[in-house]
Amino acid sequence: MAINESRLNVTEFDFDEVKNNFKLFLKAQTEFKDYDFEGSGMNILLDVLAYNTHYLGFNANMLANEMFLDSASLRSSIISHAKTLGYIPISAKAAKAIIDVTLNTTTAATATMDAGTVFTTSVDGTDYQFVTASDVTDSNIGSGITFNNVPVYEGTYVTTRYTVDSSDVDQRFLLRNNRADTITLTVKVQTSSSDTTTNTYTQATDITQVAADSKIYFLQEVEAGLYEVYFGDGVVGAALSDGNIVTLTYIVTNKTVANGASIFANSTSIGGITDISIFTQSAARGGAEPESLKSIKYNAPLDYASQGRCVTAEDYKVYAKKLYPTAQSVSVFGGESGSYDTSLGAISTAEYGKVFISIKATTGVNLTTAEKTQLVTDLAPYTVASTVPVIIDPQTTNLILSGIFKYNKSKTPYTSSELETLVNATLINYSISDLEQFEGLFRHSKLLGLVDNTDTSITSSAVNVTMGQFFTPTTTVSTAYTIDFNNAFYHPHSGHNESSGGVIASTGFYISGDATNVQYFDDDGAGNLRTYYLVAGVRTYTDSTAGTVTYSTGKIVTDGIYITSVAEVDGASSNEIRITAIPNSKDIVPVRNQVLEIDFINTSITGEVDTVAIGDSGAGTTYTPTSSYTTTSSY
Repeated sequence: MAINESRLNVTEFDFDEVKNNFKLFLKAQTEFKDYDFEGSGMNILLDVLAYNTHYLGFNANMLANEMFLDSASLRSSIISHAKTLGYIPISAKAAKAIIDVTLNTTTAATATMDAGTVFTTSVDGTDYQFVTASDVTDSNIGSGITFNNVPVYEGTYVTTRYTVDSSDVDQRFLLRNNRADTITLTVKVQTSSSDTTTNTYTQATDITQVAADSKIYFLQEVEAGLYEVYFGDGVVGAALSDGNIVTLTYIVTNKTVANGASIFANSTSIGGITDISIFTQSAARGGAEPESLKSIKYNAPLDYASQGRCVTAEDYKVYAKKLYPTAQSVSVFGGESGSYDTSLGAISTAEYGKVFISIKATTGVNLTTAEKTQLVTDLAPYTVASTVPVIIDPQTTNLILSGIFKYNKSKTPYTSSELETLVNATLINYSISDLEQFEGLFRHSKLLGLVDNTDTSITSSAVNVTMGQFFTPTTTVSTAYTIDFNNAFYHPHSGHNESSGGVIASTGFYISGDATNVQYFDDDGAGNLRTYYLVAGVRTYTDSTAGTVTYSTGKIVTDGIYITSVAEVDGASSNEIRITAIPNSKDIVPVRNQVLEIDFINTSITGEVDTVAIGDSGAGTTYTPTSSYTTTSSY
């Protein structure tokens, strides 16, 4: 198709393409002859025109993109779109610890620990301060005054005051730091400088419940990551009057840096008392960055769709993340599809009226009992009356990978060990991007493709997969245990691998009545779980029917067994037993509250020179393909 050079092509915005289009256009005229000469003045003018067109096209494209939440890239645009949906992005979060503070005194009857009371701690050699966010008062019980379960937050306690002036049309009530934790925000309004009557305002969450005189405030993120407080207009919420004094108190935090702090000391006296004892109920956790743009784009439409109510599983996911912002991943399933027991795992019997919520925190630590209780309380305003939320822990299934990769040594400057390091980095990236969250499937073929693409010299790879789970035994009484992998075990026929331990293996433990021999689990290939100990490498079975193995569902159930202590795991002391199983498929699918993670301690993928690729003299006779079958062993 011939190009009409008398018309400009206006579909291209790249600088070079725009300039070439100008040149094609100028070919159809005779007035200017030096437009195609790079050193000419005309060519410079073409550069200016092309750059101008490029910038205009870019700006127009940006404008179009910023008009929609899905395509917007600027935080200000995304925040604006989220606001139209009634969504408030989550602010930075301060690490929070729970402590008991005891004032060792017999004379003081009561004492008050003021908001902003400072406690000090150290993490990785760096000092941080934690503060209280509200006043706490308690009485002497005879030996002292104890403030129980006091939440303390990492950061600085900040107070900002504004005097309302309606003549100042630009007056705004700002939290003047982009590291402010809005969860710790307290808003108070004093009548005037001469009238100290003060009301505490609460954040509005449902305007249908707001009257004209309701003491409420609204919150929004504005420019530079700051947050703004604003008030009602006398129709929806009480309006402010000239002379009112607005007091904002909040904590400015360093976000994630103090997570893990567990030892605290008082910085000053409390109620005039300096003899103070501090006990940590819960180490600091929950410090987090402000909500990411990706998260806002995902959560804002879902929050709008829920209309302030938790009905569907997605609704609960949105509000669980909103109320527990350090959640990395959330899984929700209804009781109509089965119940869940902390000891037995998933149960097929339906339990209507319950919704099970599992949260994987960014810290990798399970929620404490207090945090679970608080989350259920926080969810209550959004929950349908007949539904009871139940918070359960994630169930981690470790994937132990073993195998090799072959490489052409003539096509890489790396040694075998250096290539192994690169492959291990590939595994880490894959684990972070595809696993370590609910619904993160392990795709065997994808992993092999990533390994093969680690370096151009790698010609092939073969990887076997073993599943592993930990459980903590009760060491004071005989107890039955359920370990559910939710993925079928390899079982080609009845009695498979009976003489060598079947497909089940475990770390060691001791049982009542035998303090000498380290016991292990295996199976007989016929559905029976067994316990044994080793004598000169030979298995001596202590119980050939210690439980059952359901190969089709990947479930192991022990009979009552009295485990007195646990042997080392991976060369270190432990209070847990790891039990492993060979899966029927190398693709592993997590179910419900299950999370897949690669066990890098026991994973090993080694490199071998590909003798066929390099044309080795013995390539036709010495090349041995790696077995695709997994062998089992005790870990």
